[in-house]
Amino acid sequence: MGDSESEDSDGEGGLGNVSRIIIRPPGVSGKAKRGHLCFDAAFETGNLGKAELIGEFEYDLYLRPDTCNPRFRFWFNFTVDNVKQDQRVIFNVVNMNKARNLFNNNLTPLVKSSSRPKWQRLPKKHVYYYRSPVHQNHYILSFAFSFDKEDDVYQFALAPPYSYSRLQSYLNFIENRQQNDKKFVRTSLAKSLQNRNIDLITIDEISCKSKSLRTERSFIRVIVILSRSYGNASPASYMCQGFLEFLLSAHKIAKILRENFVFKIVPMANPDGVFLGNNRCNLIGQDTNRIWHVANEYLHPEIYAIKNMLKEIDNSDIFQIDFVIDLHAHNSLHGCFIYGNTYEDVYRYERHLVFPRLFAAHVKDFAANNMMFNADDKKVGSARRFCCERLSDTVNAYTLEISLGGHYLKDGKTVALYTEDGYYRCGRNLARTLLHYYRFINILAEPLPADVRSKKRRPRTHQARSRSRQRYEVKPRPKTTRCSAPISYTNLSISYDSGGSSDEAFSPERHYRYAPRSSHLSGYRNYYRNPSSSLLSQAQDQFTLLRIKSGKFDTLHCGYKIGSKIPTRSIPLEQNEPKFEVSINIPPKPYLSIIDLNQLTRGSLNKKSHSFEYS
Repeated sequence: MGDSESEDSDGEGGLGNVSRIIIRPPGVSGKAKRGHLCFDAAFETGNLGKAELIGEFEYDLYLRPDTCNPRFRFWFNFTVDNVKQDQRVIFNVVNMNKARNLFNNNLTPLVKSSSRPKWQRLPKKHVYYYRSPVHQNHYILSFAFSFDKEDDVYQFALAPPYSYSRLQSYLNFIENRQQNDKKFVRTSLAKSLQNRNIDLITIDEISCKSKSLRTERSFIRVIVILSRSYGNASPASYMCQGFLEFLLSAHKIAKILRENFVFKIVPMANPDGVFLGNNRCNLIGQDTNRIWHVANEYLHPEIYAIKNMLKEIDNSDIFQIDFVIDLHAHNSLHGCFIYGNTYEDVYRYERHLVFPRLFAAHVKDFAANNMMFNADDKKVGSARRFCCERLSDTVNAYTLEISLGGHYLKDGKTVALYTEDGYYRCGRNLARTLLHYYRFINILAEPLPADVRSKKRRPRTHQARSRSRQRYEVKPRPKTTRCSAPISYTNLSISYDSGGSSDEAFSPERHYRYAPRSSHLSGYRNYYRNPSSSLLSQAQDQFTLLRIKSGKFDTLHCGYKIGSKIPTRSIPLEQNEPKFEVSINIPPKPYLSIIDLNQLTRGSLNKKSHSFEYS
């Protein structure tokens, strides 16, 4: 097959899923015996087109391509029964269309049985992915398996299936669970070509207080979550369910998000493709994440209805779409990561990078190396590209991908395979990152809940003993008189031109622009060590921030004379700023003088300073 994807389908195009097909050895007819395997894929999300016995215990399996599109063949989901105790077989999936996938990197198929309903990965030593010259040089997935219970029905799948019926059961469950306290509204955007619902979950619990605040801003922020555009992207449905379950819970983060934002969630955008077991396409064989720019109501009613919803919200004078996040599953890369867009506007592009960086900082399994931002023509019909080009500039559209396999641990070599709980966790992390984002851009003023990262406390039996209060005695400090050294500044070179805070040297000729929450005369506090400082403190009290805000003083007719030798001098201010006069002691012009350092004792320093001042 080479590195490119195969376009042919080995002649199995047009075949439906196998339905209770029993494979007998050559020359054997009549009633099936134990060990004549029975294959079945005629159920929801099932996919297996044909099975052939090519040896005593080896079977070639052909995947059914997507309806009306033989190009896509990767998803498989089928059952096997009528097995014999300890029967060993080799299954060869011979017509996969993708050369690059996670089977090259330790991914293995899933299996479960009727007596063991939990999905488990096959051991890597029993799984092989290689190119076979016998099958037109295609890549083959081969795995060995041993059936240990005769009465069990065994099911094999690429990933944990999530069907349309399961989604309907879950939505009915959470809808019936909310009795008087309704946290969401469930509606149907449209009907698919096979008359299935396109469900829309709307969460809007904005309180009256929040609504009044948002009315002043003239808009309400909306977050749109899309999921399951592809049939094989079942991890995206688990991620969406984890997000929805967390958002409807009693967690404090969920409550803050519900009270401040409106959520529009479409949990399954391609119900026909999911039901049929397609890999990517819908009923008519079109890739639902490549036709957003040409979607119409007759061929693509699902995408057309979602587009109309987005345009209606975007054109509203009350609402503003902040996010459109499309949830997907990736079959060739590990971890979870984000695809974004690029913009010619640098400021919009920098704003677009904020959310992925916050998501990477709060998610342990995030794969930063797989993150990509592009604007190529190949993805022009995707939801991400459509929303960034056709909607307002305030919209941030992303594709959030999570691996069908697993994620790397801290050592960068070991791969931890995802389970259903891992996909749920990623959905919850998405909700938490939204809170961090809105706090980062100062939209949410609420602090983080104290119990987001609750620490486990030790039991009372392990707590440290309380210390006696009389164990340490604090002796009172002896009262001593402290006086400031009368150091003269006439002999120091002081620069009055450099800017800075109020701790710098004060100059009466400096033009001040007062910082908030600081006194107008904070520059004086270190330069008056004389009895007249009480007058200065009165001046500072008159010009505190509280009195400035209350306006209980007259800035034009208040002057305080400090000292008697120097006349009152006004402080020059900028225009449109309050003017006030304050009398201060201005030192003489600095000049250089020689000081004998041997004489600078505490007593002689005062004497020297007076001699320099009047010389």
